[in-house]
Amino acid sequence: MTNRQELGKLGEKAAQRFLKKRGYRIRETGFRCHRGEIDIVAQKKEHLVFVEVRTRSNSDFGAPEESLTRAKKRRLIASALTYTNTHHDLPSLWRIDVVAVEVNDKGKPMRIELIENAIEQDYPFIP
Repeated sequence: MTNRQELGKLGEKAAQRFLKKRGYRIRETGFRCHRGEIDIVAQKKEHLVFVEVRTRSNSDFGAPEESLTRAKKRRLIASALTYTNTHHDLPSLWRIDVVAVEVNDKGKPMRIELIENAIEQDYPFIP
């Protein structure tokens, strides 16, 4: 593989195909706001699903899904909240999934795994 950006794009394309086959409808890709970026915004039945794609070309630093830092999780939640507050006609239920993609040295996906509800929405409850 050449560079990180190309690897990421390759993983995102593979993740989109993977999700579509599983009944997800892709609403938007590459949503950016001041809080961060969401790779894929999709819908699965009554859920709005924010998808973080993690792609690796080797396992030197662990599996792709292990690369999510606490700070990245916080940015994803904040970005998801921004999305839900700035878009209309959305399902009221939402979650954040992770799609882990491992590719070989030719860029062919060797493993794609969906982790539903990968990031819990740890908000302080305000009665």
